[in-house]
Amino acid sequence: MRLNGVKLGFAMTGSHCTLKKIFPEIEKLLAEGAEIYPLVSPSVDKTDTRFGEAIEWKTRLVKLTGQKIISSIVNAEPLGPKVKLDAFIIAPCTGNTLAKLANGITDTAVLMGAKAQLRNQRPVVLAISTNDGLGLNAKNLGVLLSTRNFYMVPFGQDSPFDKPNSLVAKTELILPTVIQALDGRQLQPLLINLAAEAFPYKG
Repeated sequence: MRLNGVKLGFAMTGSHCTLKKIFPEIEKLLAEGAEIYPLVSPSVDKTDTRFGEAIEWKTRLVKLTGQKIISSIVNAEPLGPKVKLDAFIIAPCTGNTLAKLANGITDTAVLMGAKAQLRNQRPVVLAISTNDGLGLNAKNLGVLLSTRNFYMVPFGQDSPFDKPNSLVAKTELILPTVIQALDGRQLQPLLINLAAEAFPYKG
């Protein structure tokens, strides 16, 4: 098992339409031997949507990881000095979380977990899911792409004609991204075509 003995923080933020896709990827990490500490943002912690109720997501996360969910800044703070994680994953990572990371804002358990990880100069892996990745959040994405210890799950435009600014990570690549990040490398290619069938032009 490639992650035997590896401790991972796994944080989920409020791209609610993406949450269902994340659980199979957590299962893959666990199957590789990882020990996972789950965190959630206030949106995942409290918000019921048409994609599922908050209690359903949290119950599933606890059953899968066997760990209590970290949902407060106070409970996330020990991840730096006391519980040293090998990697910290945010999946899905919303544009809101992306912007706060790029600007040093720490106002949720997820952001505190990331801050604690960066304090120890260890990898933070982001699986972005944002409708403005090529809009107002493009500058924040650029900041993090050029900041040490941040690694991106490869991403692309999921709906280039209906939502031209939207960027979404290919969640199936979370495991290989983590494995590469643990060795200090970015999984390549970083930019991928998620909507090849949407392009009618051959050039």
